[in-house]
Amino acid sequence: MPLSYTPHRPSFSVMARVSGKTDKDQRLKALGQAIRGRREELDISQEALADAAQMDRAHMGKIERGERNVTLLNLLKIATALRCRASKIMADAGL
Repeated sequence: MPLSYTPHRPSFSVMARVSGKTDKDQRLKALGQAIRGRREELDISQEALADAAQMDRAHMGKIERGERNVTLLNLLKIATALRCRASKIMADAGL
């Protein structure tokens, strides 16, 4: 009798994508407000921040309004442009 192999498939719960429209806890909005607050502390324009972070100004505006789910790499670029750590932005947002 030959042995048969049945691969084990782990079960994962499916999580819905988070966007500004589905973020019921308003975490993206809080993050955007923290970014905007730090930017205003430094007295720099949204356009200057976007340029320093190598991002489009319109995209930066959507991030600040909580309409975009920020990737880790973009958050790190924003934090560098704001001369702080990403963890400070997250803490300021209460996350």
